[in-house]
Amino acid sequence: MLAEAACELFLEKGYEATSVADITSRAGVSRSSFFNYFSSKSDVLWSALDKRIDVFRMRVRSDDRPDAAAAVRSALVLLGDAFAPDALALAFAQSEAMGIGGELEREASLRRSRIARTISTRLRVAGVDPLRADVAGAAHAGGVLAAIEAWATDGAGRAPVSERLHEAMDAAAATLPRDPPTPIVQRG
Repeated sequence: MLAEAACELFLEKGYEATSVADITSRAGVSRSSFFNYFSSKSDVLWSALDKRIDVFRMRVRSDDRPDAAAAVRSALVLLGDAFAPDALALAFAQSEAMGIGGELEREASLRRSRIARTISTRLRVAGVDPLRADVAGAAHAGGVLAAIEAWATDGAGRAPVSERLHEAMDAAAATLPRDPPTPIVQRG
């Protein structure tokens, strides 16, 4: 209800001109009710993806297979499972009408960073060279957000987001090690 009210207002007034008070008034709830669910108005758009990223991070950390690349790939596939059109998809598709382009880019960079850091850390723990691990993390994290944006602008719901996610993972695949690396041995 809050997300619906927020998106309506973002389309009517623009993102910057819409306040939390406007959203709560439209939704017929109190300000404190809003903050029970969201910490800011941008969280209205990102909360569903944030939950998926949290699950992704737990999966990657808990997957103790020696093949870290396989662990990353399987967790990324699950990130897109049952992804449904939501406020974020609408924001990507209607960013110009909502006047939200800059906000989307700022907030997307935070999500890319969380995903990239998770991937990089998992690869480093498995012995992948730090530079290669960071590049793989950045490539895959960028792919996730690019896939979601492409899915949304193509018409969210017409096809599963997993199709776009697989395309993005294929494009970023060259950055992952093909075989489990041998552990780095410190000399000295």
